[in-house]
Amino acid sequence: ISFNNVDSSLSSLRNCQSYINTGMDIATHVALDLVESFNDVEDVNSMEKVMIEYAAMDRELNHYMRAIEETVNQIKREKPENIPDLKSLVHEKFTAMESKNSDSDLQKNEKYMYFKDQLKEMRKQCNGEEAIEQIDEDIAVTQSQMNFICPITQMEMKKPVRNKICGHTYEEEAILKFIQTRKQQKKKVRCPKIGCSHSDVKGSDLMPDEALKRAIDSQNKQ
Repeated sequence: ISFNNVDSSLSSLRNCQSYINTGMDIATHVALDLVESFNDVEDVNSMEKVMIEYAAMDRELNHYMRAIEETVNQIKREKPENIPDLKSLVHEKFTAMESKNSDSDLQKNEKYMYFKDQLKEMRKQCNGEEAIEQIDEDIAVTQSQMNFICPITQMEMKKPVRNKICGHTYEEEAILKFIQTRKQQKKKVRCPKIGCSHSDVKGSDLMPDEALKRAIDSQNKQ
């Protein structure tokens, strides 16, 4: 049995998934713009609904692709004499997966979690600026600028990335170079932030900190 057409269909579905990911990235940037510029709660909430819809589409695509892959693997294992009804087999597996759906699944979507995390950080940055009037301005600015310094280079970050495990931020190039060096030495990477006990920093745990980057850019413009 030839599965060339199946492979072609899977490739098309993966392209669709990449468009969904791009849409989620755009929705995240729009939401951050709203918080930074207008702080319009209603508009931000509408972007969150868009993210949930994207997450639902992403889940459905994942289930469908998994159903196809499992069906193909099953047929390859069993090697039937007659060509089975692929469509029915895939639909059966897909329906079984979809029947286990829950709202909590959508909130565990990696890009949705990133969206929520960055919104939280952006609001923190914006609220911090409003609070400057209530406390000593010099202290506030100094504390803010300290958060902009990379613990590795001791310089202001240009492309900050945050560790999903411990929450600390570093300059992207510096931490990746640090990880690579330690890997060559066959050693684990301890978080370079003083006082942090996390002892196994991985490149896969790093994510761009768009909210912090915007705060740094805003501070420099002022």
